[in-house]
Amino acid sequence: MTMTHHSSRCRISNLPLRSLLPLLLLLFQFTLPTQALVGSALFSKIQKDFAALTRRVTARHILVSNQEVALALKRKIREQTIEKEEFVVDIFEQAAKKYSKDETTNFRGGLLGELVPQGYCQSEALEEACFQVPLGLLEGPVQTDFGYHLLLVTERTNCPKLDGSNTKLVQTNPNDIFGTLEASEQVGKVTPQFILNQALFWILVFFAGGIAAELAEKVGTMIFPDK
Repeated sequence: MTMTHHSSRCRISNLPLRSLLPLLLLLFQFTLPTQALVGSALFSKIQKDFAALTRRVTARHILVSNQEVALALKRKIREQTIEKEEFVVDIFEQAAKKYSKDETTNFRGGLLGELVPQGYCQSEALEEACFQVPLGLLEGPVQTDFGYHLLLVTERTNCPKLDGSNTKLVQTNPNDIFGTLEASEQVGKVTPQFILNQALFWILVFFAGGIAAELAEKVGTMIFPDK
């Protein structure tokens, strides 16, 4: 019996789904990158690069016209926090609503965003400060093209060298007016299982793409048969 070249080709679409599963499991077990297979150095680099893309910050700011006003307001916020015995974040929000010239954030207490990624802030200098200043402390003034900013970062994720394990400012009791740093969930943390899941996803995409291409070829042949 003679087989033509066309009929002897191994085509993905000719394989039943149950026959593909062992192949996928084999690839999943032996060829996907894990920390053991790629080595600790390479895995650390993957982890570091991915963390840079998944850093998040919750920050508030107050924009004023000059440095002297910013410094005076900074002192006033600290003094009122102590005098009123209120949480520093609440005092900061009150000051932002009253004094900040940024009309896009002052009405919400100077909130730039909650767990927003790098690249979210319009000012590059202010964004850099959000990922550099100490967590939970009243900082500034930070000078930008818009003016002078007071800054209060209350949560930041995936910056372990800067923040350690405590990454969120919370008020633990009514007397804790300047807050306490506690651990919070790290968004997008890289683990060996995460890399395995990503690799498996792309393998499935590869197989699905091959099946879709062959299906399109068959449909095209049916609609436009060779003359």
